[in-house]
This record gives sequence, C-alpha cells and structure tokens, in this order.
Amino acid sequence: MGRVTGEEPLRPQSLMLTFLGDQVLGRDVCVYSGSVIDVFARAGIGEQAARSTLTRMVHRGLLRRQREGRRMYFGLTERSEAVLRDGERRIWRTGAVNRHWDGTWTLLGFSLPESWQRQRHDLRSRLAWSGFGPLFGGLWIAPGEVDVTALVADLGLSAHVKVFRAHADPGMDIGRMIEDTWELSGLAERYTAFVRRWQPWQSDLPEAGDGLVLRLRLQTEWLQVIRRDPRLPVRHLPDDWPAEEAEKTFRTVHERLTPLARKASGRLLDLVPVRDGQA
Repeated sequence: MGRVTGEEPLRPQSLMLTFLGDQVLGRDVCVYSGSVIDVFARAGIGEQAARSTLTRMVHRGLLRRQREGRRMYFGLTERSEAVLRDGERRIWRTGAVNRHWDGTWTLLGFSLPESWQRQRHDLRSRLAWSGFGPLFGGLWIAPGEVDVTALVADLGLSAHVKVFRAHADPGMDIGRMIEDTWELSGLAERYTAFVRRWQPWQSDLPEAGDGLVLRLRLQTEWLQVIRRDPRLPVRHLPDDWPAEEAEKTFRTVHERLTPLARKASGRLLDLVPVRDGQA
C-alpha cells in the first residue's frame, strides 16, 4: 500500500515536534541533523525545509545545538519539553472522549476598548485554542476547570478579564447550548476524515522502511485533530459522535506500526547523549 489516502501536507515544525517527542523526549539524547534530513526526505520534505525548520526552532528556544566533531546534533530545551509533555498527555492520558465530566464549566468574561481590535482577535484565538467557545459576545465558556492565568497574563489583559467556575441550572439544555456555542459539524468531520484516511492501515502494513515516517504522520495528524477539540462532555454530544471510533483507529494503527518504526529508527538515527554547557 502506498501513501495514505487523502494525505494532507503537514507543517514541517509540527512533524519535527512529533519526531522529537517520539525519538528524543525522556531519553537525554540529541539527534544528528543528517538523520533528521533523512527522515524528513522520506516524508516528502526537502533538505532545505528541514534545515530551515531546525534553525527556526533553535531561534525560538525550542531546540539546542550540540556539536560532536564535524557533526551538529539537536536536543530539547525546557520549553520544547513542556510542549511535548503536553502533547503526550493529550494523546495518551486525556484522550479524545470526555466521559468523566463533573458538571463544572469555566466562564471567562472580557471587556476591551473598541480600538483594541488586535488584542480582541488574539484573545479570542487563544481562547478557542484552549477549548473555549463564545457563549455571548464577551462571555466565553469551556468544559471543566481551565487555567487561563498564564494565557491572559501573556497577552497583558489580566485587568480586563474575569474568570469564574460554574454549574448549569438543572433546567438548562446543555446539548443545545453546546450546539449553539461550538462548530460540532466541523469537529466531527475532522474525526471522520481521520478515520477515512487511517482505517485502511488497521489491516495493511507499509513496507518496512516506511513504518517510522507513517507513524510520525499518524501522531502529528491525530494531535492536530484532538488539540482542536474542547473535549465536550460526551453525554451531551450526538449519539453518533465519531471521536471514539477515531481514537480506536489511532491506537490500533499506532500499535501496528510501532515494531516497524522502532526497527527503522534504530537503523536511521544517529543519537548521542546530552552534554551540559552547549547551546
């Protein structure tokens, strides 16, 4: 079997983060730039794009350099490790299906001057990324207890934002509120498209040399889907909600690809221990 049906282009940095989380996180190692270029070439990303991604991530504090002889190796920073740990938590512990919601909502209200168009746009974008939806104008809501302290402070808007924890009135139609606040159809389509692309690999296996790249694509795509999901309580979602099937597909395909990916990484990757004092 060849490339994944309906395969979409992935941002090199997204694929790079998946690669680092898969091969470097928790191992106290750095990876040779040539190994990265080799793996990315197999994913259809050219050498120049791979090198540019490494350089940009160093400048953004997401990677550190370590020279060994004439070779340059790259390792994680505290910042990139935090990003990767969060992704690891979302994939393997939090999951895509919120079965254990306790009825708590986080409410966030904001009031900004009319001239603050950019700040308003930035706040709304960050809130949406954090699982919030617009309940009314300047009042946004998210399921569970969401800590937005750092988000608001980073935007310099702490004085303009108020945050509360709340429970709905017993007569509240939560399912209707969810439909009015979030774009369920778009989220459902992302899950359905993921299943459509990856379900064939539950029974088929790639050639041995493609296992690593295919698993990197699988993890990258899955994380992009679930990061857009506010994890709404499943008991208030439509009965045919596709998240559970998509998560089952992800886990099954990941398990099937893992032996091939490990064999390929052992053959393709040049790793060295982290040494202190290099950046």
